[in-house]
Amino acid sequence: MSFRATFATALRVLKQLRRDPRTIALLLFVPIVLVFLLDQVFHTRREVFQQIGGPLLGLFPLITMFLVTSITMLRERVSGTLERLMALPLAKLDVLAGYAIAFALLAAVQATLVSIVAFGFLGLHTQGPSWAVVLLAVSNAVLGMSLGLFVSAFARTEFQAIQFMPAFVFPQILLCGLFTPRAQMAGWLRGISDVFPFTYAYDALHRATALGVFDGRFALDLTVTLGVTVLALALGASTLRRRTG
Repeated sequence: MSFRATFATALRVLKQLRRDPRTIALLLFVPIVLVFLLDQVFHTRREVFQQIGGPLLGLFPLITMFLVTSITMLRERVSGTLERLMALPLAKLDVLAGYAIAFALLAAVQATLVSIVAFGFLGLHTQGPSWAVVLLAVSNAVLGMSLGLFVSAFARTEFQAIQFMPAFVFPQILLCGLFTPRAQMAGWLRGISDVFPFTYAYDALHRATALGVFDGRFALDLTVTLGVTVLALALGASTLRRRTG
């Protein structure tokens, strides 16, 4: 792995995204609008906003990064950009690490902006420190990025990439425990949710925001999140030659 090649890839991705204002708006401003709308929806029920606002700060980056990364990577595959990159003396890890760094930087900016609005202007309070929520949001965004890179290998058009949202993302949101505790779900649904990475991402956010607890289960959640991120990147790397060769 070459640091120079990785940095060059990350810089190219950032320059490319800078020329796409719609993507920048989706990444940086749409989550802010969603948090504001959530605040207004529960304007007379502040306890609900306090309960779900913190976890959603960390889930919004995951969802938006999954969508943007899967489409961006698909464009790279279809346009032949990846084919040209792989013809250069670049390791697969250089390419994927470059994408990871670029989107991680955007995730950090996104999480920071949303947190400033939520904590500073909308009165959101959490049991744990706000910086922990920001760090979890960034880690979840990297998870979404890695999953997006992986699933892009199975789409041929941008429409197909978008279809992964209802097929892959929405079930995980419904079963992660955000809307109702998993203990109250049917047993077979709890079993399915146990293998979903969103479940562990949400649980870590819930413990940091609602409980302020950083115990062994919190460490397990972070370990699973990191493990799935690395696994998705490795699986994504394995598809590069087959899809671009």
